[in-house]
Amino acid sequence: MIQTALDIEAIRKDFPILKREVNGKPLVYLDNAATSQTPQQVIDVIVDYYQNYNANIHRGVHSLSQEATDKYELARQKIQRHFNAAKSKEIIFTSGTTHAINLVANGFTSLLEKGDEVLVSAMEHHSNIVPWQMLCERSGAVLKVIPMNNEGELRIDLYREMLTSKTKLVFCNHVSNALGTINPVKEMIAAAHNIGAAVLIDGAQAAPHIKTDLQELDVDFYTASAHKMCGPTGVGILYGKEEWLNTLPPYQGGGEMIEEVTFEKSTYAGLPHKFEAGTPNICGGIAFGAAIDYLNSVGLDLIEKYEHELLEYATEQLLSIEGLKIYGTAKQKTSVISFNIQGIHPYDIGAILDKLGIAVRTGHHCAQPVMDFFSIPGTVRASFSFYNTKDEVDSLVAGVNKARQMLV
Repeated sequence: MIQTALDIEAIRKDFPILKREVNGKPLVYLDNAATSQTPQQVIDVIVDYYQNYNANIHRGVHSLSQEATDKYELARQKIQRHFNAAKSKEIIFTSGTTHAINLVANGFTSLLEKGDEVLVSAMEHHSNIVPWQMLCERSGAVLKVIPMNNEGELRIDLYREMLTSKTKLVFCNHVSNALGTINPVKEMIAAAHNIGAAVLIDGAQAAPHIKTDLQELDVDFYTASAHKMCGPTGVGILYGKEEWLNTLPPYQGGGEMIEEVTFEKSTYAGLPHKFEAGTPNICGGIAFGAAIDYLNSVGLDLIEKYEHELLEYATEQLLSIEGLKIYGTAKQKTSVISFNIQGIHPYDIGAILDKLGIAVRTGHHCAQPVMDFFSIPGTVRASFSFYNTKDEVDSLVAGVNKARQMLV
């Protein structure tokens, strides 16, 4: 029998934290764009690792090491299949998206020349701005910004005009963490490839909500973080096409990433180990695989459909509040709503909501250029996941109304 709708009540039982109270009120967790919550099925995998087979991987002949290695590499294969990468060795475990982006930026230092151009979108997270600024400082390349419009959509017409023979790299988030905009990354990748540029897509905000096929996108690099996908913090992945990963030099030196070491010269291991120096977050990698299993058991197609319903409902309800403005009104969005109320600082709204047990994010969301574009100090951001409910949306709306009454 094909499942056609999510059983939200059953799903919520998988998440122990949703049973707790904050400030004497039931927790309403709407900060999923920062970090999603973790189901018991993943928590059990973490506990099982430390209780039953905690050992270092790849280096030991003893049984615990072999068991840990097998499960760690199985997780890599799960992630490969989930994102439809061509080969498991194209999946590099990192500490998260920021680590993955810096790995690529560092590798391109020796591949760029003075006057080469690097394009980055106007709606990026700081982790997809600062590494490229540092790369340009090291290499003499020039950083150029793909503009966006007042709806929070990229100006693809201007992007196409910016692409020239000087363009070597293009970087864009799949989904904006500040606005929820889903960018037309497949179109952007194809346009960049037409002039010979490589593309990295930051998938941290897309991966929890959208089924991504890396071979269909034909992207050169793609990143994701486990803690936004019902997994643990401190682990993520960099996908890279095999030819690009072979071209880039190692990011760090140490154990595991070497083939042979003498004081005269060292040679490097093949993929993926070339980029995985030192003891990794073994438990985190295994738990990431378990989180992938969990999301697939729920069904990303159903998750996407349900979260869109939440987005539409929350948008309609919030817009009924006098003086409330939503930033980011793109036609294609994930379940993120950034808003302000005229005359009220977003922090004050967030503080009152917290007293009511409602967790939202306030500030510039590590996307300060986006806030500068709209000439605001920041926003209140409510970000929804598939375990949230319309009743929780109602609690948010009531809380925002109360904050407005107290602060206006």
